[in-house]
Amino acid sequence: MPSEWIELSIETPPEYVEPLSEIFYRYGEGGVAVEQPGGFNPDEGEEPPVPDRVTVKTYIPKDPTTDRRRAQIDVGVRLVAHLAPVSELRERPVSEDDWRDNWKEFFHVLRVGRRVVICPTWRKHDPEPDDVIVHLDPGMAFGTGHHPTTRMCIEIIERIMPQGARVLDLGCGSAILSIAARKLGAERVVGFEIDPIAAGAGHSNVGMNGLRDSVEVVRGTLPSPKAPPQSFDLVVANISARVVIDMAAHIADCAAPGGRIIASGIIEKHLTGAVEALEATGATIEERLVDGDWIALIASV
Repeated sequence: MPSEWIELSIETPPEYVEPLSEIFYRYGEGGVAVEQPGGFNPDEGEEPPVPDRVTVKTYIPKDPTTDRRRAQIDVGVRLVAHLAPVSELRERPVSEDDWRDNWKEFFHVLRVGRRVVICPTWRKHDPEPDDVIVHLDPGMAFGTGHHPTTRMCIEIIERIMPQGARVLDLGCGSAILSIAARKLGAERVVGFEIDPIAAGAGHSNVGMNGLRDSVEVVRGTLPSPKAPPQSFDLVVANISARVVIDMAAHIADCAAPGGRIIASGIIEKHLTGAVEALEATGATIEERLVDGDWIALIASV
């Protein structure tokens, strides 16, 4: 373990926390921290304040990989900067003790929807009688519940998923949606993830929640023998409009008759293409939800 680290940080609008966290997680080594305002009590049902800016941090070791890691993160940040008013990438040296003891301070219990509570593994939460606790290691930062697309998906799953449902989670990342669906009453969940690091994070989080007998994380995508035609009551695709458009036929093929599709990660300029692709499969758009710049679709098959 290196004795010295470099902390890299950036300030961003909250809707860009998740893509920046993915960049930081991919090329950092010491976890990813998201610093948000405190001053609220989730145990009393209070919602976190919505900040104008959020600080995202990661840590890279001072070793022969330092320059490569820093350069890769800088390229990713510059690409995001074309879309959002993010700050310049800042850095400061930290010791191993500082990194180990301090980065977890930025992760707090997060309530999403009516019942779901995202709880970092080292935090304590006194649950209400109906709380559904999803334990996550936020070092696996992509898919923490902070991004509007993830929050909308959890809220929709909580509202429309039938008890005992079979659920497919396409692009499952940290497996947050898979775990939430199972704990909200799904009988079985299969999550697909093409990125090996994200798939490993998802598998770890599933095990942490004691769900390996009912939630499976598969490294890969559709079509797959793990997702036979018409075998899922709910198919969730929280990725991007481009993936929804390109894979609409496979997504719809997996849904059982009378089942539903949640398509999220869509922005306004790509909405028409996503709607047309789903409708071309015979699906019917039932509802559109909007959170800031992001749109989620609910479709029936």
